[in-house]
Amino acid sequence: MTEVETPSPVRVLIVDDEALIRSGLAMILGSAPGITVVASCEGAQAVAAVRRDQPDVVLLDIRMPDVDGLTVLRRLTELPSPPYVAMLTTFDTDEYLGEALRLGASGFLLKDTDPEILVRSVRAVATGAGCLSPSVVRRLGRPARAAASYQASEAVSALSPRERQVLAYVGQGLSNAEIGARMHIAVATVKDYVRAVLTKLGVANRIQAAVLADRVGLVEEQGL
Repeated sequence: MTEVETPSPVRVLIVDDEALIRSGLAMILGSAPGITVVASCEGAQAVAAVRRDQPDVVLLDIRMPDVDGLTVLRRLTELPSPPYVAMLTTFDTDEYLGEALRLGASGFLLKDTDPEILVRSVRAVATGAGCLSPSVVRRLGRPARAAASYQASEAVSALSPRERQVLAYVGQGLSNAEIGARMHIAVATVKDYVRAVLTKLGVANRIQAAVLADRVGLVEEQGL
């Protein structure tokens, strides 16, 4: 009988200046199957903690008094094998979100995110799929919505109807499994569609694709 290999748990590091926030997130994630909180710390200790504990995912507060989250994110992306980083913020109007996206953040979550969604989001980030709160997507896309580039609109219009539908769902913040359920297709097929969409749009990840979808009004157009 072939022995089924148990997947390794997702290793998570929590970086926030507030001990109460760190404890709360650690309690939620630590009780979830398949997730291990390897450490929690303030921003100044983040890089050392990543080197020491080798997390798969870092939840990083974007605003901290000792060192801001963008500086930490920049340092983490310079490591030889950087972890995936999801930014934590209190408000979806945080002006630093766009810069975090440019620096390579794998996701954006509000600190009051529902615990079940938080757990699901961490798992998604660990796979490289990324995660984002829909309200954060709208905030990222809003400044350029009225002036969406001709190239972006042309790129989206060149997608097939199914690819446009997948992009719209990505813009809504849905995971591959959720998209598959809504479109009645396999998760593997969704992944193929997402890869094709990223390539055709010339974007690096689904976070950037989601922002682009919002900027050209695709989510509203699809009636989602």
